[in-house]
Amino acid sequence: MMLSPTAKPAVDSPVHQFTSSLLSPHGRLLSLHRPQVMGILNLTPDSFFADSRVASEKELLARAEAMLKAGAAVLDLGAYSTRPGAEDISADEEARRLLPAVEALRREFPAAFLSADTFRAGVAEAAVHAGADLVNDVGGGTLDPAMFATVGRLRVPYVLMHLRGTPQTMARLTHYEDDIVLTLLRYFRDGLAALRQAGAVDVLLDPGFGFAKTAAQSHELLRRLPELRALGLPLLAALSRKKMVYGPLGLGPEAALNGTTALHMAALQGGARLLRAHDVAEARQTIELFAHTFPMAE
Repeated sequence: MMLSPTAKPAVDSPVHQFTSSLLSPHGRLLSLHRPQVMGILNLTPDSFFADSRVASEKELLARAEAMLKAGAAVLDLGAYSTRPGAEDISADEEARRLLPAVEALRREFPAAFLSADTFRAGVAEAAVHAGADLVNDVGGGTLDPAMFATVGRLRVPYVLMHLRGTPQTMARLTHYEDDIVLTLLRYFRDGLAALRQAGAVDVLLDPGFGFAKTAAQSHELLRRLPELRALGLPLLAALSRKKMVYGPLGLGPEAALNGTTALHMAALQGGARLLRAHDVAEARQTIELFAHTFPMAE
């Protein structure tokens, strides 16, 4: 089944209106009137792209400052590696890595919009109390049943991502009985209904490129990204240096900047409002050229 870019999803829930800004519970505002960049800061020793890892507070602050100067509107801090087959660390270990980083960045960059990349409700809540403005949940609420109630109670902006299984099992869960876009529309419909009931505000949608999806499926999702806009919510595209970029080129993640830039432009044309990227300056330049080439798309 193929849906046209202007088709309405085959779902029964009310359609959300596009949100042009995200309000943090701390009072900071992130405008998505035009596309923005989310810079990736990995606090893990095993993230798939080695150059994205930070091993000390000094390195963290230097990397964050460089990203902010390059035009990052959001800094996304992750302390649990979600690459296929990654080690499953405890919530205590994840919090031990994440919370001091949030506190350090909040102290040094009080105006920065900070995202906590976690699927655990307890870690998310602690991060928000430490100063995080956004919860970026790769599990979309499926890995911790308390997540939706937590973000609703905290009134914190939330990224609802599509995932099947866990980071340890998702590579084996790439078979879909139905059309993949229709599957995601239903998944987001159900997630949004639960989030509304929990009192959540300011939700972004992430198709989950590479999560329980083959490279071919991820490319299909990117090509059909406009169909997800029927839900009326801003889209986050996390493509940076992933296998869907470097695999078809016969390269590795360290050589995937040019390919990432190409797919970032495709994501922007498909309606993405937030690019999650390792290379902030290049992603920012892509947005600027997109704005010059397609001014009406903003």
